[in-house]
Order: sequence, then C-alpha cells, then structure tokens
Amino acid sequence: MDLSRRQFLKLGGATTALLASGGMTTHAAAAAPVVSYQSSKIKWTKETPTICPYCAVGCGMIVGSADGKVINIEGDPDHPINQGALCSKGSTLTQLVNSERRETKPKYRAPGATEWQEVEWDWALDEIAQRIKKTRDENIILKDDQGRVVNRLEALASVGSAALDNEECSLLVKALRAMGLVYIEHQARI
Repeated sequence: MDLSRRQFLKLGGATTALLASGGMTTHAAAAAPVVSYQSSKIKWTKETPTICPYCAVGCGMIVGSADGKVINIEGDPDHPINQGALCSKGSTLTQLVNSERRETKPKYRAPGATEWQEVEWDWALDEIAQRIKKTRDENIILKDDQGRVVNRLEALASVGSAALDNEECSLLVKALRAMGLVYIEHQARI
C-alpha cells in the first residue's frame, strides 16, 4: 500500500473515530463499500505548501510546479485556517503567477522623470541599501533629552506584508529594530 503522509494521517483519524464509536458490527462491515482515497496531486508536479499573499487571513495553499513553472494552486485541506477553501482571489492565483503582464524585474523612476526604466536586481537592492544607510546616518537619535541611550530612527518606517509567515516577520522585526526603527507596522493589523 503506497500512502502519502497526508493519506496516512487521514486514514489513522478515520480508524480512531471508528474505534472510538464502538466499531462496526460484522454484518455492517461486510456490507460496507470499499472506498479508496484518490490524491488530487498531479503526479509529475512538485507540491510546495505556502501561504496566500493577498490578505492577512493566512490561508494555506499547495502549489504544484514543474520545470520552474506553476501548474496548479489549490487550498491546503490540512491547514487550520481555511481547511482547503480559497476565496475568489486565492483561487485565481495561478493566473496571476503565469500572467504575461506580471512585472518580474525592478523598475526605477529617477527624480523628475516621467517614465519608468527597467533596472537590474543588484542595482536596485544596492540602491535601496545605500538610501536606507544614508537616511539612518543622517537621522539616528542616539540619546534622548535626558542623555539616555535610545538609538532610535524615526525617519524610516516599515509596513510588513500578510504574505510573510511568523518566522519571516520575526527576522524582519529583529533587523528593523537593530537599525533603530520605531515605526513598524504589519498588514495583518491595518
């Protein structure tokens, strides 16, 4: 018998429920139809669990991919929040991921310019880092009015994304606090 972990857990739960209810009589067991569980997994795809990026609910999704391309996205039936269901936005995420109009490269609009220009990721990330460092160096408050060390930066703020999981949020907040940021918000609370 070839069972996935999910199938094994479901089968174990059903068996436990059956035994807890007192079991079946021999006549009922003989008359019960044989049901075989069919996995919805597409055999040639790699399944990856993830969280829906749209809102702060945090619905679980299973992304099926092959050759670096998303083939299928469905609700995770074992996820405690959505239990396999997806809203209209989450259920159409495959279209967003595979859209020809989806932006995949960073764009930059210089001060005073009217057009966006496509730039490389390395340049964009370096530019962001330099601007954050410059702003921090110019605006860091090392001591308050009473001479106490505060290392506070009020010139920058951060708004997190609902697409971040708890671990990512924890790392992000630690990095932001290390820079001295005071104004840190998260989409789940807005």
